[in-house]
Amino acid sequence: MPQRKRALVPISTRRRLKTDEDYFPFNSLPVECQLHVLSFLSEVDKCNSALVCVSWSCLVRSGKLWRVADYSRRGVFHLGQEGLLVSNREFERWKAWVHHYTHHLISRGASLLTLKASFDLGDECNKWVELLSHLLENVHCRDLSHLDLNWTFTLLEPLDLRVHTSSSSHQDNITKMDQVNNFQILLAKLVHSCPRITKMRLHFDWSETSVSLITQFQHLRVLELKYFWVFKGVSPNTLQTVTKSLPNLKSLTLHVLVPLRNLGISYTLESLSLEFLDVSPSRGLVFSCLNLPALRELRAKKIVRGITLDRRTRLRIQSRWPCLYQVLREGTPKLQALNNERLLPNWKEQSYRELTSILQQSCYCLQHLDSWLW
Repeated sequence: MPQRKRALVPISTRRRLKTDEDYFPFNSLPVECQLHVLSFLSEVDKCNSALVCVSWSCLVRSGKLWRVADYSRRGVFHLGQEGLLVSNREFERWKAWVHHYTHHLISRGASLLTLKASFDLGDECNKWVELLSHLLENVHCRDLSHLDLNWTFTLLEPLDLRVHTSSSSHQDNITKMDQVNNFQILLAKLVHSCPRITKMRLHFDWSETSVSLITQFQHLRVLELKYFWVFKGVSPNTLQTVTKSLPNLKSLTLHVLVPLRNLGISYTLESLSLEFLDVSPSRGLVFSCLNLPALRELRAKKIVRGITLDRRTRLRIQSRWPCLYQVLREGTPKLQALNNERLLPNWKEQSYRELTSILQQSCYCLQHLDSWLW
């Protein structure tokens, strides 16, 4: 039986086929698609991918791949520890990483969408406010949309810091004022450089200047304001100014501690856009009036404060406060959930056992306040 002859393929054709087989199809994608694929890599993997070839190295240098500036991505931070004390050597290594990371973002022309940081802005030695200002001035941050900033402490602190720091009340006041002043400097820079922030989570001092600055973020949709100083009260007018001045606000979480000297004060909240309100982390925050026509969910909770008042004083204070049930009936026509519990459709017409139980946990009126150990 005659053998079948092997087809002869010209050398030029074989070379062309081999080239097509070796060709990486990723390189044929549009640049925007390539960047989108690489965006799913971690920061370390992005840097490693720059070593693959020249074209990838050019891609990795694109600012569109560097959307997040997260200064909390180091070792122990995932444990959720705040103000962790470390040796001076460890602190200097971490500090060097912070500056190197900042230079890395700037050198790649980062186009930031998210900024997360925790630095004591009152620290005049390490000058964290200057570092963050330098970052904002040298990257593209016009489209920054998410800000998570704790400006009251640094995640890692050297041991010597606690040893030599004075614990006097006068020194504490000076430190607090330094923190507030530098926070306001940074907030003013954010207003100018990042006006499109839609989600903000930060400690807040409730001063007139800070309130004026934060109300300039007209695109805010999600806002969480945490404690700054427990002895700093919040006036009813100040709180109402914040909510009324943010026309696109959908979600608001408040950490407010009403000082004992302000017991008896109640608050008015007004917003045409607010759909979610969480005041459960607050203490002593009582509402006398709500004008929240779009509100769908409220979380509120009485928190034990460990104080005891005589009956006469207690009744005098409580008599100033309306029942939360009446406030909700009049000011939240679209409310659907209270403290994670779905309300019945006719809750405004008639209260019921489950709703009464929820009010016992959240209302300060004479009917629902069962104890003054709050």
